[in-house]
Amino acid sequence: MRCVIAGFAFDLSKDGVLESMKGVKPEPVTGGFVVVGRRRYPVKQVGAILTRQDRRDFTADEVTRAMARLGFTCGASDGGPTPGLTPLETASAMLGTAAPA
Repeated sequence: MRCVIAGFAFDLSKDGVLESMKGVKPEPVTGGFVVVGRRRYPVKQVGAILTRQDRRDFTADEVTRAMARLGFTCGASDGGPTPGLTPLETASAMLGTAAPA
């Protein structure tokens, strides 16, 4: 399938993406992600490997649209624990109870 990323046209296929990502260790996901095989990769990591361009040259949305059109599962990370909470408050929130005062 022909996809335009950062103003350049790329002919991408699902098999080609799987082959390109084979053996690549996923970086920690902090934003959008793409599930390739059984692994979750950051969108920008996938885009950089497929296009061989610097991550600043394309947007995560461009890569997400292309991967979704190829049939890959895409999503956004939950971002981890809520900032500003102590570990006790985070654990209490996860258990559904109020933290002791």
